[in-house]
Amino acid sequence: MDAVQTWGGGADGQSKTIWSFLQRCGIYVFLISFCCVYYLANGSLLLGHYDLGWHLAAGDLIREQSQVPIHDPWAFTSGDRQWFNLSWLWDVIASVVFQYAGFGSLVLFTVACGAAIVGYLAHVCLRTGASAAAVCIPVLCACLLYPTFSMAPNMYLAASPNTATMLFAVVFYGECLRRTKWYLLPAIMLLWANLHGGFLLGFFVIGVFAGVALLRRDWTGFGIYCLAGIGCLAAIFINPLGWRIYDGSTATLGHFVQAYITEWQSWYQNMSFPESVPGMVYVLIFVALELCFFRAPCPIEARLLSWFFLLMGIFQFRYMSLFFLFSTVPLALHLDRLIARRLNNVEMQKALMAAGIMGVCALPLTYLHARPGYTLPYMLSEQDARYLQSHFPRARLLNHWNAGGLLIYYTRGAVPLFIDGRAATAYPDSVLRDYFPLVHWEIDEAAWDGVIAKYRIDTVFWVKAHEQLRRFLVDKRGWKEEYAGTYESIYVKPGQP
Repeated sequence: MDAVQTWGGGADGQSKTIWSFLQRCGIYVFLISFCCVYYLANGSLLLGHYDLGWHLAAGDLIREQSQVPIHDPWAFTSGDRQWFNLSWLWDVIASVVFQYAGFGSLVLFTVACGAAIVGYLAHVCLRTGASAAAVCIPVLCACLLYPTFSMAPNMYLAASPNTATMLFAVVFYGECLRRTKWYLLPAIMLLWANLHGGFLLGFFVIGVFAGVALLRRDWTGFGIYCLAGIGCLAAIFINPLGWRIYDGSTATLGHFVQAYITEWQSWYQNMSFPESVPGMVYVLIFVALELCFFRAPCPIEARLLSWFFLLMGIFQFRYMSLFFLFSTVPLALHLDRLIARRLNNVEMQKALMAAGIMGVCALPLTYLHARPGYTLPYMLSEQDARYLQSHFPRARLLNHWNAGGLLIYYTRGAVPLFIDGRAATAYPDSVLRDYFPLVHWEIDEAAWDGVIAKYRIDTVFWVKAHEQLRRFLVDKRGWKEEYAGTYESIYVKPGQP
C-alpha cells in the first residue's frame, strides 16, 4: 500500500509539474499562434519584396557553380565592378526550399523566423520580471507592427534576408541582457554575416552594453562584452568575400543611392494614412510611459537602444522596425507597474493558453485560405518577361529598377538588363547616377536622351502606367510601343527590327 501511495503521489506530482509548465507556456502559445495567423494571412505580401527574384536566381547560380560569383552575370552595365553578395547563404537556403516545396514553403520558412522572433522577444521580457499580461501587450503590438506590411516593399518580415537581421538583432539583444551565454554570439555572428549585410548592427548592440558597463565600472561585464565583440569580429571574416565583406557592407551605408531607396528615407516620407496610425499610437504610448516612469528601474541599455532607434527611425524609416522590437522591454516593465496588481498572473496564463489553442487551430485554415495568393509580386508578369525574352533577345535594354529582380528570375540574363535592386553592391556609381534622374514621374528629357545615347539604348521596359513616359518616347521621339502587358510596356527605338 505504501508503494502504491508513493507511486500515485509521484504521478500526481509529475502531472502538476506538467500542468505548471503548460501554464507558463500560455503566453508563448498565444503570441506565436496569433502572430503567425496574421503573418500567414499576409503571406502574399511576404513574397512581395521586389528583390526576391534575384535572390532565388542567385541561389540557383551559386548551387550550380558551387561558388559565389564575383562578377554579375545578368546586367550589361556592371562592367568590372565586383558583386558583393552579402546574402549568399540566404539565397542558397531559399533556392533549396523553393525548388522542393514552392512559394508556400518560402512563406512558412519566413513565418517560422517570425515565430522565433515573437517567442524570443517574449522570453526576454519575461526574464526581466514583468507579468504575463504586461509582456503580452507590447510584444503582440510590436510583432504586428514591425513587419510594416502596409508599406511594401519596406517589409522587415518578408521572404528576404532582412528577416535574418530582425531575428539575430533580437537574439543579440537578449543574450547581452542576460550575459551568461555571451560565448554563443560569435557563432551567431558567423551565420549573420553570411545571411545579410545588417550584421554590423550586432556590433552596435554589443557596443552599447559595453559602454554602459564601462560607465558603471562593471569590469566583469565590460570584459564579457569586449570578448564577445572580438569573437564576433573574427567570425565575420569566415565568408566567401573574406576581408572585403567590409567593403560590401558599407557599399550602401552613406551612399548617395540611399536618397532613392524608400527604406532609407524618413518616416514622414513613408507615412500613409490610416495605415500609419497604429504605429504612431504605439510611439506616443512609449514616449508617455518613458517620461512618466523616467526614474523607475529598467535596464538602461534597453532604454538607450529604444530611444536611439526611435530617433533613427524618424530619420530613416528602416530603423523604425528595430525600435518596435527593442522597445518591448521598457514597455513591459512600465505596463507591469500599471496593471500587475489588478490581474492574477496564473489566471491570465490560463486564459492565454485557451486563446492560444484557438489560434493554433486557426493556423492550417488560414494557410489553406491564403495559399492561392502565394506568388511573386505583380510588378511584372511572367508573360511580360517571356515576350521580352522571345522578341528582344539582343536588346540594349533600359528597365525600371523595381522590375530588375523579377527579370533576372524569369530570364536569367537571356536579355541583359540595365539595373536592379542590388544597387551599389553590384553597379558602378556612374550607372546609378545616370539612372536615378529617370525615375521621377515628370520626365527629364535631357536625362532620358543622355542615357539613351550614352548606353545605346534601343528598348525600354517600363511601368505601363507611366503615361508621361509614353508621351515622351512615342509622341516626341518617335518610338513605338511594341507591347503593352498587364503591368509593363515595351518601347522600341525607331529603325530597330
